[in-house]
Amino acid sequence: MTSYVHGFGHYHPENEISNDFLEGLDIGTNDEWIIERVGIRSRRTVLPLDYIRETHNRDVRESFEVADISNHGMGAAAARMAIERAGLLPEQIGMVFSGSSCPDHVTPAEAALVARELGIEVPVFDVNSACTSFMAQIYLVASMRPETLPDYILLVASESLTKTVDYTDRASAVLFGDGAAAAVVSPRIPGRAVLLGAAMDSNPGQAEKVVIPRAGYFAQDGRAVQMFAIKKTRAGVDRLRAEFPDEGRSFHFAGHQANMRVLEQVIHRCGIPEELHHHNVELRGNTGSASCPSAVSMSWEKFGPRDDVAMVAVGGGLSWGHALLRFGSTGAAS
Repeated sequence: MTSYVHGFGHYHPENEISNDFLEGLDIGTNDEWIIERVGIRSRRTVLPLDYIRETHNRDVRESFEVADISNHGMGAAAARMAIERAGLLPEQIGMVFSGSSCPDHVTPAEAALVARELGIEVPVFDVNSACTSFMAQIYLVASMRPETLPDYILLVASESLTKTVDYTDRASAVLFGDGAAAAVVSPRIPGRAVLLGAAMDSNPGQAEKVVIPRAGYFAQDGRAVQMFAIKKTRAGVDRLRAEFPDEGRSFHFAGHQANMRVLEQVIHRCGIPEELHHHNVELRGNTGSASCPSAVSMSWEKFGPRDDVAMVAVGGGLSWGHALLRFGSTGAAS
């Protein structure tokens, strides 16, 4: 099914976890160490900085209580931007999908809480595949019969991952930030771009490589996940290039924003010039399922009618997915 994209949105909280702040936690890290390994300079968090400084987030359950903004509140903020960019009103949205690696509630669905924040009553449900949740939503919409869907569908990915970080562990403390992303898509009404080639896959036998226990800390097999991320991201880029070649178009890339050094390896091996690489990990950290779409959203106004944007995400499960945004093509407004 052809899907049309009308608007992207993003949101990041105000509280900033700089490298200097992490060095002040006395966990054996500093700016030079962090930049060399992951290329991240700062991150945003829903948590008060004094809370992190004083407690190192010793009780994950408490982190949900002290957060300055809820996970679904961030999702709703990103959604409002996407809806405004689409030139729509919230009441024109006919369905809401949401996904998160760390929702505030097991029940109700995060999508229900986002819809409540927007003041709309429509069918809502969560689609969660960890850091690939946004790509899973795209894949699901592309796989559905268009006649069963409303004119406009809201996709949301929101992550409060800093609530799952043990701030005595430098390996995870340097990586994560909080944020949300959203998009308005339609199965039938042309928009600014067309969504092409949506695909998802997974290797459940490696599910234990990335884990967030309920009321527990994030944990991963860092080396295995890094190698997996490079391999699957390259494969996603290569597949999209092969399926949708067009020498007259610019091929942009936005990947999962887990580690700047990983992204640099990908664009080097895939021959993607830096000016066509869209990223925010260096100033926002790894925001999970919100990372790839938020990077697209932050460049949304820059894309023109001859641009293709390859979106590739990897994550827990282990899972991976990709899709191509083709701006200004047949059936899409320029």
